Amino acid sequence: MIPLSAEAFSDAETAFVTRLTPNRSDDPRDSFLLSSSASDSAWCGDHGVFSIGLTSADICGDVLLVDPKARRAERLIRRSPAQNSLLITEQCDQLCIMCSQPPKKTHWDRFAHFEQACRLAEPATTIGITGGEPTLHLPPLLAMMDKVLEARPDLFFHVLTNGQHFTGAACEQIPERVRRATVWGIPLYADRSELHDRIVGKFGAFERLLESMVHLLVHGARIELRTVLMQDNLSSLPVLARFISTNLPHIEQWSIMGLENIGFARSRWHALYADIRRDFSPVGQAIDHATLFGTRARLFNMPLCHLPPSYRPFAVASISDWKQRFSPSCFACSARSTCSGFFEWHPDHLVEEVVPL
Repeated sequence: MIPLSAEAFSDAETAFVTRLTPNRSDDPRDSFLLSSSASDSAWCGDHGVFSIGLTSADICGDVLLVDPKARRAERLIRRSPAQNSLLITEQCDQLCIMCSQPPKKTHWDRFAHFEQACRLAEPATTIGITGGEPTLHLPPLLAMMDKVLEARPDLFFHVLTNGQHFTGAACEQIPERVRRATVWGIPLYADRSELHDRIVGKFGAFERLLESMVHLLVHGARIELRTVLMQDNLSSLPVLARFISTNLPHIEQWSIMGLENIGFARSRWHALYADIRRDFSPVGQAIDHATLFGTRARLFNMPLCHLPPSYRPFAVASISDWKQRFSPSCFACSARSTCSGFFEWHPDHLVEEVVPL
């Protein structure tokens, strides 16, 4: 796994954001390399000299949040422009049965640091916003995104949200440049309230979600629907496809996603995991219907060898590199470069059951 944080030592009085560069820069936001060993590296900038428990080869070009009191550095924006997400909060008002980031009650406001980091991103980067539930802090979130886009109109945002907090009044507060540059990734797990509400652990969530999407679409927001595959909803996927095509035809994409074996899903894996190698037909029928009616469907977090050949073009190499895993057998596969592989924490026996293409 690629570490996203490391031990750090700095004499600065407060936490700061900086971009790491190999040489001295005229930009006061940069820190340049002093030395690097096999286990750590030293840097210097306007905040003084500091050391990070990672080599310069690992982190040069990254944007870091260095917290001297916590003796910790967090990689907020990595130099790989396709692999960046900011964890806005760990608070959430749902309790999904397969949640990969179980919620916490506490919240630390780091929007000022996030804004500084985004301004240092590579050109045309899409920055993910995730949680918890980011829209529990919607006004400061929108303000941060607007300030970033004012300074960096070349950037884009993708916000993962449960969609419970978009009233008409809230949507009117979305700035125009945020509306244009943002895709809202919203989960929809079933076509009926009983099943969706049970999966997200919140009564009334389905109806509230549909109301939110109406407000978002009326205000011109861009929406990606997300459905995690589980034993609970696999058989009803074709019905959900018809529901989406009929009632939500203006979404930009429907993302059908493999389950992640972490968080709440880890202890419930055998009850939740749906092995599409045994029965892909509900997924295939759903994709066929969505495609027929003009809904763009894509498959995420699913290795190509788990999919029938005719459906492999729908698959996206989606798993972030810092948590991506391949079986040793995958290195002989001709499709490895375009395959999502597995999550690092996927069960070993399933990872080993690959068939190189």
